[in-house]
Amino acid sequence: MDTETQLVEENPRKGGLRTMPFIIVNESFERVASYGLQANLIIYLMTYYNMTAATGTSILGIWTALSNGLAIVGAIISDSYCGRFKAVAIGSISTLIGMIILWLTAMIPQLKSLPCPQFQHVCNGTTAFQLAVLFSSFGFMSVGAGFIRPCSIMFGVDQLENKGKPENKRLVDSYFNWYYASIGVSTILAVTTVVYIQERYGWKVGLGIPVILMFLSVSMFLIGSPWYIKVKAKESLLIGLLQAVVAAFRKRNTRLPLNDCDDYYHWPLESEVLTPSNDFRCLNRACMTEDPQRDLNPDGSASNPWNLSSLEQVESLKAIVRVLPMWSTGFMIYVTMNQFSFSVLQAKTMDRHIIPQFELPAASFSVFLIIALTIWITFYDRVLVPLLSKYTGRPRGLSPVTRMGIGLLVSCMSMALSAITESIRRQKAIEEGHEDDPHALVNMSAMWLVPQYLLLGVAEAAHAVGQIEFFYSLFPKSMSSIASAMYTIGTAVSSLVGSILVSGVDWLTSTGGKTSWLSSNINKGHLEYYFWLLAFLSLLNFFYFVMVCRLYETGNDGSSRLSHVAEDKECDYTLI
Repeated sequence: MDTETQLVEENPRKGGLRTMPFIIVNESFERVASYGLQANLIIYLMTYYNMTAATGTSILGIWTALSNGLAIVGAIISDSYCGRFKAVAIGSISTLIGMIILWLTAMIPQLKSLPCPQFQHVCNGTTAFQLAVLFSSFGFMSVGAGFIRPCSIMFGVDQLENKGKPENKRLVDSYFNWYYASIGVSTILAVTTVVYIQERYGWKVGLGIPVILMFLSVSMFLIGSPWYIKVKAKESLLIGLLQAVVAAFRKRNTRLPLNDCDDYYHWPLESEVLTPSNDFRCLNRACMTEDPQRDLNPDGSASNPWNLSSLEQVESLKAIVRVLPMWSTGFMIYVTMNQFSFSVLQAKTMDRHIIPQFELPAASFSVFLIIALTIWITFYDRVLVPLLSKYTGRPRGLSPVTRMGIGLLVSCMSMALSAITESIRRQKAIEEGHEDDPHALVNMSAMWLVPQYLLLGVAEAAHAVGQIEFFYSLFPKSMSSIASAMYTIGTAVSSLVGSILVSGVDWLTSTGGKTSWLSSNINKGHLEYYFWLLAFLSLLNFFYFVMVCRLYETGNDGSSRLSHVAEDKECDYTLI
């Protein structure tokens, strides 16, 4: 797999810093528009589609899972078929179409049902056509996110990378900083300004603003087209890994000896990898040459890559298999972070005034998570790393595995604190006679919710950064992009698991005519029980994380990059 071979439009007048405003504005406006919709959408679904809190949360979770999961599909299509420029353009237009459809549901009364007063359980039903229109908007936006998010950042790198100018590496590093800074600012604007407009001016305006922002996003990106370097599609690394799986399955009954280096297919021919590693030996069959006359072309390449993979592809696949246990330990932390819909319902029943003249929108409290995440990353990088590195001897202070464990524990603490806060809020609501009125304000400040958001922000900062660094340390350099891809897939799986968990808890706790823990009337439900359940599952997940750590060789923490050279076949993270 020669990942360095790329066909580009040779033109010295293309690319460079002049293209950065178009790319960053495109991504920033897309984030503001998308996150501005997601933050407050549970209220829209409950009000105009008569969904219960549990149903709305499950649907939003599936939507998030689909958006993140399709990022892999978008990456494969971009790399193998259409290139990054077309992928980002298609994704931006698809997102715009989805947002327009969602805006039309607010503008046209026939596209939504009448509001259900007092959140009653017996309301005017939503028609199949209305739901089809709603879900089609989610589908278009998911497809758009699947194309934009994996391709946008790398499209910017395409504009700056220049093998003839090594000094451009500094520009790429600066671009990454500005790119992620723009994402942070965009998210803050989405959960504050856009959400405030939705609550202050209604849904017609609140859903129209994201449409305008997305239209500007598409326009800016297309305006910059004449100046872009457009890297043409090439072989996708993900396709190569899939080919290795298929080849190993097809040759599962192969009995050839596994100790002759001549039996293994190498591509490129000058590769340093001579023999496969000893773990997951069943995958070695994928790179075994059974009949050179049949399996190889005259130039040495594989005649059928779905039947014969290179040794390099097999070792890359093994690297992914090795990290799967550790990767799975991160699902639960993102399940806890996907419970914002219930926190929005909590905040709407509490006093949200920052000052007497200003009331913070319920969906805007997630901004405290972003603030905590940003502060923690800055504090850790600038203050703790220099101090800890003196005692641990590690350039990054704590090992990635240690930071991941800290994140898991802090998320467990956050859920426990959420349960305690909800117990207090619900008790006050009952004492004040609001048990049957979910709209009534409880004499309790919504600032009580801030600590749990702050803890979740610290948890995500510690765990997410540690996990990505762990992946980077384990994967060879050619697979660096897979580290980010696995993080994205992990969030998709977590969203799906969270939706299933919400639906399961709602169904189990409402059997026999009982009030569900996740009732839309949270004063009658027991949301605190659900938070305690999440805290317990998070604690179990931490113990699972400790067990997974024992699968890896003692003393290895992800501080050095995995090497696949022949004399070091047994890598630092070989499973015992």
